[in-house]
Amino acid sequence: MADKVKELPKSEQPYEKCEEYGPEFLSDAELLSVILRSGSREHNSMETAREILKLAGPEHSISGIGDIDPGELRKIPGIGRVKVILLQCLTEYSKRLWKAKIKGNIRFYDPKECASYFMEDLRYLKQEVVMAVLLDSRANFTGSKMITKGLSDCSLISPKELFSYALKNNAAQVIILHNHPGGDPSPSREDLRTVKNLIEAGEIVGVSLADSIIIGDGTFVSLRKNYKSFWEENKEA
Repeated sequence: MADKVKELPKSEQPYEKCEEYGPEFLSDAELLSVILRSGSREHNSMETAREILKLAGPEHSISGIGDIDPGELRKIPGIGRVKVILLQCLTEYSKRLWKAKIKGNIRFYDPKECASYFMEDLRYLKQEVVMAVLLDSRANFTGSKMITKGLSDCSLISPKELFSYALKNNAAQVIILHNHPGGDPSPSREDLRTVKNLIEAGEIVGVSLADSIIIGDGTFVSLRKNYKSFWEENKEA
């Protein structure tokens, strides 16, 4: 049976190292070892952490954990359903913490900025999701929320749910993003029809639809940029 982490030299024990020097001095493997807490009968948590990092991209960095297939993780001794979920939640927690810290300091004037910000959240999803991105009158990013998940197209977005969320959070504008799991961001007829309906609904409730952005695999399409007439027609009306 492998030695336990507590049997390692004190200078190599992550808990003691963290207490003495601070978490910033832990290596990726040591930090992950603390999070995992335990390994398996054959490997301690440090060894298990190193096995996980081997799967985390060419740099073997903790930043690549979110890209590891859950099935591959579960092949590692000591990594079962609960720890896979733990690692998934850790990745999501890190994303949300970072976004919460910079929220309010970002402006989405250009669709490329918004698409880039959410690209990694949406490009790899196997189901279609719709996200609402809230802006104030100066295009400052103030919040976001997943509105729907698992749709075959964008047509089932609920204007009521979308604009209720926007009004509740005092948004002046809203951008909707949705992904095309096939990787091609070209809009469908339903996508275009939905955008027209949302533009009209937004004008009624006093929250403008600033854009509708479709995310593909590393690419995107801004409907406002490519279909300006939709917004212009509504102004003329």
